[in-house]
Amino acid sequence: MRVAAVIGGSGFLGRYVVRALCRAGVRVRIGVRNPERALFLKPMGELGQVAPVRMRLVDPASIEAVVEGADIVVNLAGILYERGRQTFQAVHVEGARRIAEAAAASGVDRFVHVSALGADAASPARYARSKAAGEAAVSAAFPGATIVRPSIVFGVEDDFYNRFAWLARLSPILPLIGGGGTRFQPVHAADVAAGIMRILDKDETRGRLYEFGGPTTYSFAEILAYILEQTERRRLLVPVPAPLALVKAFFLELSPFPPLLTRDQVRMLAVDNVTGAAPGLSELGVAPVAVEAIAPSYLGRYRRGGRQKRALQG
Repeated sequence: MRVAAVIGGSGFLGRYVVRALCRAGVRVRIGVRNPERALFLKPMGELGQVAPVRMRLVDPASIEAVVEGADIVVNLAGILYERGRQTFQAVHVEGARRIAEAAAASGVDRFVHVSALGADAASPARYARSKAAGEAAVSAAFPGATIVRPSIVFGVEDDFYNRFAWLARLSPILPLIGGGGTRFQPVHAADVAAGIMRILDKDETRGRLYEFGGPTTYSFAEILAYILEQTERRRLLVPVPAPLALVKAFFLELSPFPPLLTRDQVRMLAVDNVTGAAPGLSELGVAPVAVEAIAPSYLGRYRRGGRQKRALQG
C-alpha cells in the first residue's frame, strides 16, 4: 500500500483529497498543528488507514517525521490572511520550501504542491506574490514537483460562497468591489481532488503546472446575484471603488476576529481569476461540475428558516 503525506489535510480542500486517497487504497499520514482536530478524517478510511501527526511548518524535524517513508506528498498548507507569526512568507514560501526539501531528502516519488490561480510575482497582492514565490521554492527543492493552481474552490465548507451568503443575512447591501466585473471560474473541491489523483497516476505530469477551473466563468456581480437568488434575499448590490474598499479593509484588519475582507483580498478581487493556456482538468480527463449542481445544497441554510445539509459532498 502506498503512503501519502498530506500537509494541511484537515482544511477545507484537504478533507476531499484525503477521501480521494483513501478510496484509492492509499495510507494517509496527515501533517497538522493539532492532530485532535483532524480525528474527524479517520472514518474516511479503513482502520489505521488515516493517521493525523503533529507537525509545525517552522520545525524541520516534525516535517521530516511526517514525510519519512512516504511515496507521495501533497502540500495544501495555506492561509487567507496573516495573523502574528502566520504570515504569507512563513507559510506559503518558507513552509513550502521546508516541505519540498524534506520530501526530496526522504526520496519521495511524487510531490504535488497546491498553489492558487492568480499566483504572480508581480501582483500588487502579497498573497499572490507569496504563492508565486512558494511555487519557485518548491520547484527548486523538488524539480519533479507538480504545481496545481485552482481558481476559487467551492463546496459545503468553502470560504467564498458561505462568506457572502452569511453577509447577506446581516447586511442590506453587498459590495461590488471594483464594480463587480472581475471574472472567476469556481471549481468544486471534489474535482480538484480528482485532478490531483489523476496527476499522481500519470508519470508525464511530473514537473508541470496545471490550472484548475470549473466549466463556467462568472463575474463577481453574477456570483453575488446567484447567492442572493439561492438564499432568497433581496439586497442591494452596490459598486465600491477599490480605493475605498482598501480603506475599509484596513480597519477590518484591526479587528481581533477574522476580517470579512483584507486589503490583499480586495486587490485580488480586482484581477480576473480564470484559467489560461496551462493544461487543466480536461487534459487530465476530469469533467468539472457546475456551481449550480452543488451550491444550492448548502446555500439553502442561509434562507430564513433555512435547512442544513450533510457536511460533505462528493
